[in-house]
Amino acid sequence: MASFSATLTATSTNLPSLIQNGTSNETNVATIGNPHQHWTELLVLILKGFIFGTIIVSAVLGNALVIISVHRHRKLRVITNYYVVSLAMADMLVALCAMTFNASVEMTGGKWLFGSFMCDVWNSLDVYFSTASILHLCCISVDRYYAIVRPLEYPITMTHKTVSFMLANVWLLPALISFTPIFLGWYTTDDHIVFREKYPNVCKFVVNQYYALISSSISFWIPGVVMVTMYCRIYKEAIRQRKALSRTSSNIILNSIHQHRTSYRDSGADQREEEYQFGVGCFVRYHHHGV
Repeated sequence: MASFSATLTATSTNLPSLIQNGTSNETNVATIGNPHQHWTELLVLILKGFIFGTIIVSAVLGNALVIISVHRHRKLRVITNYYVVSLAMADMLVALCAMTFNASVEMTGGKWLFGSFMCDVWNSLDVYFSTASILHLCCISVDRYYAIVRPLEYPITMTHKTVSFMLANVWLLPALISFTPIFLGWYTTDDHIVFREKYPNVCKFVVNQYYALISSSISFWIPGVVMVTMYCRIYKEAIRQRKALSRTSSNIILNSIHQHRTSYRDSGADQREEEYQFGVGCFVRYHHHGV
């Protein structure tokens, strides 16, 4: 009975590899026997490579162009563009450090070729730079809020020291939910740790409930609430300024019409007075000659 249990355990343990080997053998046989399927798979692979390559190159070149433009043009070196340059750097690193590994997984049919350590590195970089990008957007919304809603406080609040402090937190805070918990194994479940030991050629990012709650709050919910609040205040201020500008324009138009009518009435009165004086003068002269 014990030997039967051991045999059953060994068989169940090796079952995924046997199924995988059997599936791969069947796929190879089908591929060899069907050249049309082989060319179709090759075409799909080339198409995937072209799409991923285009996205990665476009992201790198586009963000690099933003950084170079701000660096070369002195007029663009304003406080707001500090956030833009830092955001461009984060997005460019997402393309270089995260999307490249994702492309390799897609190109190899879901296989991970770089080992378990690099799997942790990839997951950490993905979480780190994605969180940094979202936090940059949050800082930009706060900057726009002070510039539009509180313009008199903007030069006092958004100083170079304040911006440096905000950007430092934007780059340091994501490390607390990426490299630290991932490399210490706090982010995942015990079952997933066992799964990774058995299948090192599979890199999946499986998280537990505590990490999911903390990570999503820092990466999405809190910045999202801040951005929605800031842009709602900006929208209300824009509506208020538009109404004020509309009232000002209406008052200017009404004053212009009133001044035009007043000047027209004044010119008409002057003309009538001149005509009256001319008539009186003619009457006096005629009466004088008649007498």
